[in-house]
This record gives sequence, C-alpha cells and structure tokens, in this order.
Amino acid sequence: MSKKTVSLVLSSGGARGMAHIGVIEALEESGYEIVSIAGCSAGALVGGMYASGNLSKFKDWICNLDRIDVFSLMDFTLSSKGFIKGVKVFGALQKIIEDCQIEDLNIPFVCNAVGIPGGKEHIFRKGSLYSAIRASASIPTVFTPSKIHGKEFIDGSILNPIPLNLIPKDRIADLIFAVDLNGPKTAFVENSKEKEKKESDTAKGESPHWLTDYRRKFSSYFSSNEKEEKIKGMSSLELLNYSFDILQDRLSELVIEKYDVDIIVEISRIQAGTLEFHRAAEMIEIGRQKAFAAIEKHENGH
Repeated sequence: MSKKTVSLVLSSGGARGMAHIGVIEALEESGYEIVSIAGCSAGALVGGMYASGNLSKFKDWICNLDRIDVFSLMDFTLSSKGFIKGVKVFGALQKIIEDCQIEDLNIPFVCNAVGIPGGKEHIFRKGSLYSAIRASASIPTVFTPSKIHGKEFIDGSILNPIPLNLIPKDRIADLIFAVDLNGPKTAFVENSKEKEKKESDTAKGESPHWLTDYRRKFSSYFSSNEKEEKIKGMSSLELLNYSFDILQDRLSELVIEKYDVDIIVEISRIQAGTLEFHRAAEMIEIGRQKAFAAIEKHENGH
C-alpha cells in the first residue's frame, strides 16, 4: 500500500516554528509522504531545511543552543529598521548546512516575503535558499530588512502568515496539512518539565545579569505567558510588536477560514516568545504531540 501524500503548509511564528520539526517527524512516523512545502518566516526556515534533506542536522544544531548561545548569535545594530542584522545566525548555520538553489531541492518548496516600499507579496520559487529564508523571516523592528539584488524584503507574515495559496498546483497531494503557530489561547500546551526547570533556574539565580537586563529590555520577545497582562506600561517597541502579533493572529484565522484544510495543528502564540530559540526541544515535542493527535483525529473520522 502506497503512502498517503501531504502538501505541508507551515506558518510564521518565530521560535514557535521549531514545533514544525515535531510535526514533520510525526507525519513521517505516521507513514505520510510530504510531496510539497509552502512556508512563511519560521515555516520557511524549517520547511527549507527539510526540503533540502538537512532537517536532522538543523535539529541537532538548534537543540544545542542555550540562552547564552542564542544571545551570542544576535548581531545587534542601532539601525532604526531593526535591532538584529541576522548575518551571524545565518553565517553559523551555513557552516553546518551549505546553501543551495530552491529549484534543486529534493521536495518542491516555496516561501514568501513582502517587498518594501511597494508592499506586495514576493514568492520565492528559485534562487538561493538562504536568501529566500532570510527575506521571509525578516520580522519588522526585530531583523533589518533583507536585501536581494538591490530590493528590500520583510517578513511574509505581514500579508500571508499561512501561505495555503502557494501550494504547488502541479503536485496534487492526498491531504493538505497546515500548521498554525498563531492559534488561539486554547491551543496552549503546558510543559510541566520545562516549567519546573525554569522555576529551578530562577531559584538558583543562574541567569547572568546582562541577560536579565536584556530580557527585561526586550520583554516582548523573551516573555510569553505574561504578554497579555502587560499592555499598561509597554514601550513603543513592545506595543508595536504586540499589535503585530494580534494582527498576525487575525490574519491567520481569516486565511484558515478561506481554504479547505484536511488536517490542521494549532499552537498558541503565548506558547513561546519570538526569540526563545533555547526552548527548541520543548517546542519540537509540543509539535509532535499536537500532530499525532490531529492525525489520529483525522484517521478516526472525527
């Protein structure tokens, strides 16, 4: 019996995007074959790594980054367009996984970004994989815009956080499987082990003072569960990003309502902050659990 095929659509969501890895693992373990991928931002990153056959290498790399490693990969800049250049992190990744051309990937892959100042969606179907991912993941006010051939691009989620419309028409799959990392609060999963570890680290006072100061300064990225209650006293940057999150949530909701999706995995944005990549292993496990549950529900006809 041949495997059921899947067109996989992976949404934006910052560090929550590591849940995409768990979803892909669950699909493979459940006997599905991924025949095409459309990704946005973090979804472009993970989808691109999988399509190039390097997801295992990427997982090993990202899961071995702690808070200090993540901090060290942030090349800060005083640019008014964003406070991280993004050169360091992609440079480190490229030492482990070489760049390649999108048209040469093992699995058809597409991702999106938004051209500025025109504001039109740009679709990457060929060219450098890393250039496309960097453009798709250029979160406004966080990363400086990506520059490709003299043009500037920002995060694709501004217009299309779950690019269901980008599924290749020439690769018909049995199922459309989407992962929404900007889901409702009800999609939140409590990981007790991680909670205990964070409480233990806090009690021991293990965070160095510079990290504590940094996390306080950019609390909109490193704080997740408290975000809803922190509207009062927000800085202009925090308020801007909070507004962006709300708009992204609503956009995701509207996109999902518009398209027929066979299986969907929803993960709440309060699950992890935008830059909390040190929680990769936790997010991967959440993605696996959610995907297995969604697959079982679909196969049982519920």
